[in-house]
Amino acid sequence: MDAILWLIVIVVCIAVEIGTLGLTSIWFAGGALTAFVVALLSAPGWLQIILFVVISALLLLFTRPFAVKFINKGAVKTNYESMAGRVGEVVEQIDNLRATGCVRVSGQEWTARAETETESIPVGCEVIVQRIEGVKLIVTPIKKEEKA
Repeated sequence: MDAILWLIVIVVCIAVEIGTLGLTSIWFAGGALTAFVVALLSAPGWLQIILFVVISALLLLFTRPFAVKFINKGAVKTNYESMAGRVGEVVEQIDNLRATGCVRVSGQEWTARAETETESIPVGCEVIVQRIEGVKLIVTPIKKEEKA
């Protein structure tokens, strides 16, 4: 009876993993597989549970970081994630007090605000994107010394 229970746990963990594709439950399927094998060998229930917990924890601790790094290796940053550090040009004066400003970065226009609340950045000025807040770029002007 214990073996059937562990087999069900394995199937559920694999089904959850297939459904999420996020490396969330595959580690527990490995622990359940170990518990399933010892259940077939008529090991006591407490040993099955301990092995399930220990093997799941070991798999999670030692293989997950490697698997996540390997699987996400070819992930391309989205437009949002790749904006920080990019250079753009102000196409509408940035004035935080008036809530105006627009910057063109890589051919795309974004609403922008200056990082310093009282700073105004004129049209044509080059800026560097510091971060994104909501749908607005937070930028700072590039000083002439920084360009050289």
